[in-house]
Amino acid sequence: MRKSKCLKGSSGQALIETALILPLLLLIVLNAVNFAYFFLMALNITSASRSSGIYSVMGGATPATIPLPWAGPSTTTTSVSYLAYQDLTGAVYSPTTNAGIQVCSTGATNPPSVLSAGTATERTPCAQFGTVGSFSPAVADPETTTGVPGSGVPIFLLNRVDVAYQFSPPIPISLFNLIVLASPICSSSGGTVTCTFYRHVDMREMQ
Repeated sequence: MRKSKCLKGSSGQALIETALILPLLLLIVLNAVNFAYFFLMALNITSASRSSGIYSVMGGATPATIPLPWAGPSTTTTSVSYLAYQDLTGAVYSPTTNAGIQVCSTGATNPPSVLSAGTATERTPCAQFGTVGSFSPAVADPETTTGVPGSGVPIFLLNRVDVAYQFSPPIPISLFNLIVLASPICSSSGGTVTCTFYRHVDMREMQ
């Protein structure tokens, strides 16, 4: 009789324990899902800036078989910005509306040109595509190598490709983004988390 009473008194213990621990387990699992998505975006955006930066300096070796690829328009298949957007398309939702791209190269203008031409501060012009992001301009090559002795004109220009992407994690509620919100690129407004990634690559273009 005594044993039967003990069993009857503990019959709901497992259910209560499950109800108590389930919210904590969900919190951990959903935070892990959002954290994994955060890193997927980081890898994808880093790849987009790197591959389009390489493409901008390849010159005649490009698939377009042109001296240097144009920065845009982003709908032209041989442009640098088009390649960046296509790299984002692999894992990013709607990159054409949530992303911004800046391409600094001699192909940013038509015909090709440079800024402060003929001086030691010669640098590439920039063209921007999309509405997301605030970008820095290209700078002059930091080395003092010159094309003509005594001229002060560098033989290299720095091409720069910036990619910015704004996204919300799959589960955008703040409670499930505690780890993600530790990053300075993410913020919460009205209980919804939004992150903006920036990546850029600088590569040398020979004049």
